[in-house]
Amino acid sequence: YGGMGLDFSYSIAVAEELGNIRCGGVPMAIGVQAAMATPALARFGSEELKKQFLVPTIAGDVVACLGVSETGAGSDVASIKTTAVRKGDEYVINGGKMWTTSGCQADWMCLLANTSEGPPHRNKSLICLPMNLPGIHVAKKIDKLGMRSSDTAQIFFEDVRVPSKNIIGEEGMGFTYQMLQFQEERLWGVASVLTAMENIIQETIDYTRQRKVFDRSVLHNQTVHFRLAELATEVELLRSLLHRAVALYVEGNDVTKFASMAKLKAGRLTREVSDSCLQFWGGMGFTNEVLVSRCYRDMRLTSIGGGSDETMLSIICKYMEILPSK
Repeated sequence: YGGMGLDFSYSIAVAEELGNIRCGGVPMAIGVQAAMATPALARFGSEELKKQFLVPTIAGDVVACLGVSETGAGSDVASIKTTAVRKGDEYVINGGKMWTTSGCQADWMCLLANTSEGPPHRNKSLICLPMNLPGIHVAKKIDKLGMRSSDTAQIFFEDVRVPSKNIIGEEGMGFTYQMLQFQEERLWGVASVLTAMENIIQETIDYTRQRKVFDRSVLHNQTVHFRLAELATEVELLRSLLHRAVALYVEGNDVTKFASMAKLKAGRLTREVSDSCLQFWGGMGFTNEVLVSRCYRDMRLTSIGGGSDETMLSIICKYMEILPSK
């Protein structure tokens, strides 16, 4: 379909390299296109849908977005309220989506909606939704703490009609497809922050080496260089977990547990690295002139987007079978 025919590990290699971009918003936008809005379409979509939506998306001719989160349903995907009611050979869509990355400029959305009244894990479907259809209203571009180079939209649907052939795979399998899609999203998210954290640490080493306090460099303090060594070790441990998960995924395994562990650790470690390093920059760290302050804002999303830390912990507990039975 226009790609290079390589396995997912190459996408992760790209994601790691994109960490050299000095912001979080651009790698995230590429990640939405490559690892969040398209995996289910590539895996389960019809040939017709792949030609219509996947081919131009891979070519970069159109922008894709993922419509899952809602005002009352973020990490709790099963609670979404948006409906797609079958009428003849069309679905009529009503509801809305929140926190939609690239939503202001997207040409199509991979939409998760309720297509029946059944159980919440079996009543949802993924639909390829062109964003130029009547009844789609992009309400606003959300003003955010970080990721400010990325547009994030609130979107409403009012009697939007889309052909029934635009459904991805089987009706009612949307929740399952989305959970599989989340594996790639979370692994990509982890990969995209590794290099950024390395760069923050290295720039902090360089700055504290030349910054003098009380007639000696800040880096000369054991508290400082021990802390930086500890953070660098944590980053390498996270990279090892990521590469193990990716290797298993490429072999066809379910890596939900490891992807969740990596996502949890990435969210917490980005906060730890950016906060600790910013402190060593002193007043300069509180300006917008240095990378560490931007990463402090941008990478805070890692613990929220794509499933919060608390959601990751719940998934890990489930796979470890340590939750009490209902």
